[in-house]
Amino acid sequence: MTLRILALFAIALGAAVLIDYLTELGKGPWSDPSARHLRAMKDRTGSPAGLEPFTIAAMAGLPRRAPLREVAPIERRGVVVEGYVQRMERAADGDYHLDFAPETRGPDGPLVPFVSAEITPQWHRDSGTWRYERLVDVLRPIYGGVTTWDRGPRRVRLGGWLTYDFEYEGSRPVAPFPPHLSFWEIHPVTRIEVWDEARAAYVEVPR
Repeated sequence: MTLRILALFAIALGAAVLIDYLTELGKGPWSDPSARHLRAMKDRTGSPAGLEPFTIAAMAGLPRRAPLREVAPIERRGVVVEGYVQRMERAADGDYHLDFAPETRGPDGPLVPFVSAEITPQWHRDSGTWRYERLVDVLRPIYGGVTTWDRGPRRVRLGGWLTYDFEYEGSRPVAPFPPHLSFWEIHPVTRIEVWDEARAAYVEVPR
């Protein structure tokens, strides 16, 4: 009898943990509309019909702590933004997380405030070139690889969907990294281009 009670308790506990996890992801039966909407935005698998030239400063100027009815139309916009990847890491949810800054002060200079860009599993999982190690070589982040690049981060353009990750509003910076300029993100990233000095032009990194 005791073993049966323990087994039922373990099942109930596991179910509760699963429901809590799904709710946090915006996939649970009690997730609120904003959380479900955010999950749908992050899980997009199609590319935007067009990419509007945009800037990190413009991302920082988008509305924050705004109602869903104000945020949702903005999230239907695809953008392409120029900057530098200061840090790259594998996130717990499988995303490749990029700290995307408007400037770089080189590998020995202080990091600058940034926005996030996320390469989701839906975009990197089946790609031969958008693999983590390969992208570290291409983007040259200060943090994220085995060694620091002498020349610092590479000038890049990232294209994709605007997404407002409102759940992080009010969170504190993680030392020693600087704060976010905004919690508007490029999420998911659907296009990567790097500056080619010889051609004096951006060149796409195909998936």
